[in-house]
Amino acid sequence: MKFYCMENYDEMSKKAASIIASKMILKPDCVLGLATGSTPIGTYKKLVEWYNAGDIDFAQVKTVNLDEYKGLPEDNDQSYRYFMNDNLFNHVNIDKACTFVPNGLEKDSAKACADYNAIIKSMGGVDLQLLGLGHNGHIGFNEPSDHFEKETHCVNLTPRTIEANKRFFASEADVPRQAYTMGCQTIMNAKSVLVVVSGEDKADIVAEAFAGPITPQVPASILQMHQDVTVVGDKAAMSKLMDLLAK
Repeated sequence: MKFYCMENYDEMSKKAASIIASKMILKPDCVLGLATGSTPIGTYKKLVEWYNAGDIDFAQVKTVNLDEYKGLPEDNDQSYRYFMNDNLFNHVNIDKACTFVPNGLEKDSAKACADYNAIIKSMGGVDLQLLGLGHNGHIGFNEPSDHFEKETHCVNLTPRTIEANKRFFASEADVPRQAYTMGCQTIMNAKSVLVVVSGEDKADIVAEAFAGPITPQVPASILQMHQDVTVVGDKAAMSKLMDLLAK
């Protein structure tokens, strides 16, 4: 694993964006696995900035997103399709027909998951998977469990995740209780993985995930077994991990 401890959120975002941009330049038709949440927003802003400057080109890029709430339509401003359009896709020259998010309106969970697995396989897998990191170690919506989930599956969101996400909705009652998400095996099958983390409140879980035991109780810990993982964080998020690595 490679670790980059950056001065602040802006520097973290710039470093993460540079890794993604490098992949796009080296392989213009790459498949990017994308994530939502507050942490990657700065990374997407930087990519849009570089696109507008003529430094990168999204014309041949394909994308697959980690997850989507079950039951939300694409035009709901809290859906992850809406998030991706608003933060990236609407601002670059990507072909939206080549951007994929799990179908949150598919009521048949087995079908929704099988369809999404088939899409990922049809692309030949993911070249670079971008991840955030939840306070409980979740990646995508892979919550702490007694086992690592494999492929795309439907999850019941934990009370902690619902609590963390309620700020985006009118009330806690409006937060969906289920979501479709890539499984840990699908994430691990990506050729490379990029994790972005920010803030002092992530310091404990960063240290636990990347310097602690590998356990499904901390889903992100499985990334320790991947051959090409880069973790980019600001000083606040990386502080405890850096202390452990210095010993």
